[in-house]
Amino acid sequence: MSRRGFLHKNVETPLCEHYIAAGALCSLTTNSEQLLEAARTTFLPLISPGASVDFSLRFWVDDAATAAPPWPRPYVRGLGHLVFAGFDGRSSLLANLRTRRVIGRFSTGMASDTRHWKMVIFPMLLSILAGSVGLVELHASCVASGEQGLILLGPSLCGKSTLAMALTKTGFRFLSDDRTFCSVKDGELVAWGLPRPLKLRPDTGAWFDDFRDREPTDIQNGDRVFHFDPGLQRASQCEPRLLTFLERDESTVFEMTPMTCSQARSQIEQDLLAESSEALRVQEETLEQLLSVPSVVLRYGGRPQHVAEQLAVSFFDKTR
Repeated sequence: MSRRGFLHKNVETPLCEHYIAAGALCSLTTNSEQLLEAARTTFLPLISPGASVDFSLRFWVDDAATAAPPWPRPYVRGLGHLVFAGFDGRSSLLANLRTRRVIGRFSTGMASDTRHWKMVIFPMLLSILAGSVGLVELHASCVASGEQGLILLGPSLCGKSTLAMALTKTGFRFLSDDRTFCSVKDGELVAWGLPRPLKLRPDTGAWFDDFRDREPTDIQNGDRVFHFDPGLQRASQCEPRLLTFLERDESTVFEMTPMTCSQARSQIEQDLLAESSEALRVQEETLEQLLSVPSVVLRYGGRPQHVAEQLAVSFFDKTR
């Protein structure tokens, strides 16, 4: 390795754009038009920031670095306020959680893979930075009716994605799958998603005509899955109005039980990444506003479309 170091901090990155990333303001400086395009397809554009950014990215693309997919699984390690993420032997980044600055070096092959940025790198980066910029990241799917949001929380395999898909069939718009980010701007709680498709398991074909008699061809985390892009049914943000913690049951049942604020806090906090005391302080306002939203436990089973119809009725009853 040369004395200039792997990240080449002194190279020129003359291109710069600003974005809204899950409610946080960010700047990206780079020497690659392809990276700007990847950011444009993932975040909302911000023509004039008008205020200091919440975090900054400086990514250099090395024309001499050759690599091509398939990409290995990312490697992430943290030490104090520094977090390193490696994406292959030629591509990595270093995030400083105190200054909220991220520097990175990438191969031309990875820089040109917009889907990989949209599906893997940018979501991972937001997970790393979330607490430091006041975001609360939920292990949750989210759908919206108008400006009102319904958040579906729970562990893997509890049916978040399947119910989100079924709810879009009742008229809800899809906002996020598996990961939902919440922020407070001008005193208002807002839920945000990233423009990734719904990820659905192979048994989805038994419930939805979209996938009946089809075999999943997409691979994610080593598993074969269906990906569904809701297109015009997608929402970019909403106001959370109901938090629904899912408990899947083998029987045909629909039981909704109110939760206390402390019960909801316990469920949410167990999924949050460990943060520094400073990040926890910044994050607390968002968490407190989130906990003021009504919360319920939904124990359910049976046909997802039937469950979604009952859940939609309950949602509108509680938000009137």
